[in-house]
Formats: sequence, C-alpha cells, structure tokens
Amino acid sequence: MDAKQTIEALGRAARAAEGRLATATGAQRDAALHHAAAGIRDAAAELQAANAEDLETARDMDLSDAMIDRLTLTDKRIRAMATALEQIAAQVDPVGETIAGYNRPNGLRIEKRRVPIGVVGIIFESRPNVTADAGGLCIKSGNACILRGGKEALRSNLAIAEVLGDALEKAGLPRQAVTMIGTTDRAIVPAMATAEGLIDVIIPRGGHGLIRAVVQAATLPVIKHYNGNCHVYVHAAADLPMAQAIILNAKCQRPGVCNAAETLLVDAAVAEAFLPGAAKALLKAGVQLRGCERTCGLVDAAMAATDEDWDSEYLDLILAIRVVDGLEEAIDHINAHGSRHTDAIVTADVAAAERFVAAVDASSVMVNASTRFADGGEYGLGAEIGISTDKLHARGPMGAADLTTYKWIVTGNGHIRQ
Repeated sequence: MDAKQTIEALGRAARAAEGRLATATGAQRDAALHHAAAGIRDAAAELQAANAEDLETARDMDLSDAMIDRLTLTDKRIRAMATALEQIAAQVDPVGETIAGYNRPNGLRIEKRRVPIGVVGIIFESRPNVTADAGGLCIKSGNACILRGGKEALRSNLAIAEVLGDALEKAGLPRQAVTMIGTTDRAIVPAMATAEGLIDVIIPRGGHGLIRAVVQAATLPVIKHYNGNCHVYVHAAADLPMAQAIILNAKCQRPGVCNAAETLLVDAAVAEAFLPGAAKALLKAGVQLRGCERTCGLVDAAMAATDEDWDSEYLDLILAIRVVDGLEEAIDHINAHGSRHTDAIVTADVAAAERFVAAVDASSVMVNASTRFADGGEYGLGAEIGISTDKLHARGPMGAADLTTYKWIVTGNGHIRQ
C-alpha cells in the first residue's frame, strides 16, 4: 500500500476503535492504563534491547549527543513511563465531566459536557517515551490515536506500542485504539495531515522543520509548538546565588529538550556582580557562551553573538547572553525573540514579578524557578501530549482534559420555541 492507502486503512480501524473507547467506562480505560504500566515494567529488557538497536542506528546517523540522550531508554526512564501511566489513571476522568450546567427561565436545562475529540494523529521525533505518554493520555480521554514516530526510534516505539495494545485487550478494549505506524516513509506525514474524516486533529511534536511541514500540508486542525526558545531573566533584585543555580539547571540538566533555557538576560544593575561567576560555572559545565557586546566585556570566554542567536533553539550546551537595561527591555526582548514556550524571571521584587508574568507572552511563566519545570508531569498531569504554544485550542503542557472538546446537552419537557 502507498502512504495514503496505509493511513486510510489505519484511520478506519482507529475510527471504529474510538467509538468503543469513547463509550467505555472510566474504570475500564483506567484498567488499560494499569495493565500498560505493569507491562512496561515487565518488558523493560525487551524495550531496552529494541532501544539499543535504535541507538546503534542513531550513532550511524551521526546524531548529536543531545539527540542521543533524548532517544535513550534508561532504567529510570522506563520506570518513569510506567509511573506516568499510573498517574494518568489516577486523575479524574475528563470524559462526561459537566463543565457548566444551568437552568433557563423557560425551564430548559443546559449542560456543557466534555467529550473525546475522536481520532488524534500525533507525529513526533526522537523520544520513545512519547509513545507511552501519548497513548496513555488518549486512552484516558477516550480518543483513539495514530502515532508516527521518527525513524531513529522506530524499534523502541513499536515495542512500547505493542505493550499498550496488549494492555487494551486485557481491559476488553480494541488494541487499534493505539496504533504506531511501522513505516518510515516520509509520505506518511502529509497523508496523515490530509486524512479528513479519518483523523480529527494533528499534533506534531518535534523540530521546527517537522512542524512547519505538517502545518503547510494540513487540511486538518493542528495543535503545535514551534521552537522552545526559553529565557531566564536575572532581575536587578535577584538573589544571585539562586539565579546561578536556576540558569545552570535550566541550561544544563537536559539541554536537548524544549524547556531548556537558550537565552540568559541579565539586568545591567547586577551584570558585573553576576556574570563572571555564572559564566565560570556554565563554562565548567561545558556550555559555549555567545554574548552581546557588554557580556563579552565581562566574560572573556564568550563569543560575540549574532542576530540569529537571539532566535535560536540550540538543543545543545550553547547559551546566548544579553545584558539589558531593566525589566521592560527584558520583556521586549522576550516578546520579540521568544517562542511563546516558557520564560522565567529571578527576582525578590513582587511587583517586578507580577509585571513580568502579565507582560510576557508565553504558555508558561516561571518566577524564581527553572524553565525545566514546564512539563506535564511536573504540573501534576501525569504526562503530556506536548506543549502547545498556540492560543487555541490548548496552551502549555497538554494533559488528558486538553484532548477533549465539548457538546451541549439541552433537556426539556416538551419545550417548543415560539
């Protein structure tokens, strides 16, 4: 079959499965998630064997160390996948939740209830844990999903999807509710993005090139995030040791992920006191520094930044640094160059923090905390389908409730409109 025929076949199967999943009880969907968590733990050796083959292929592809890190399934990450599925199961069932309910003067009862979206297409790169997270969140929210991962993680993704399929069957639900596409044919992406009537929404999760390709091809609604160009701003009233700890964590803990900091903004009032020591710590951690003229005057090891650096998502141990003249200049820089993902301020000034929160246009804004906390698990969602930088239909880390839409239910007693 060609790509279009493949998606048509998978889409019809997913649509049939979605009908059964959407009308299953919350307890039945939660049972599937618990079976999946147990299955992930039991299959750890098999998952790591599949992942080892992917890692070998990835090294042959000369992927960066940061991308290899994203791809690797360690014991800890496998346990985290299982735990995330259990956390999703423990959440309140969003399906059927009454968002609003009220009575009209004429006696009509009006209710607005959450319902599944239907069939969700998810296209992602590198991180095989996305297979478990996406599948788990779709099961919880009553949606079927069709998953297309990157070629670098194909074996890992298929192995995880097999566990999810087994778990669905153990709970009496159709395994076609979670489908991992087993081909790396690039034509699959536009075929998914134009599968009207079979897929209800597309969620691309990956680099700028992937997301742009999906958006340009799509005739379906798309929920997306573009670059994770995240900022940390050290305000004039910052606790400087705290600020150094935050930027080290935001940049270095996992530099290859979308909520890692890419730009450090430092208030001119504290630049001389803060930058030399912070730069020394960053350099010791292996970070390459690219700074504005004033930064380079304070940090000998910093390279001169270009205009392109302020807009870059490095996903690597590289950091752009700019000295700014106050809070408003920091806000203006972020709104001009940021990607609407996550931005942070470090300050002891409550008024400054409130101004930053109100004025910075981002899906998550941190006050005295690392950008690395912008994550569904850290927000108590159990996992996330992605981090949306759109403003419609969802924004920020997307949990199970964000994979629902709603319907209106109007109940009368023989009412007719005059």
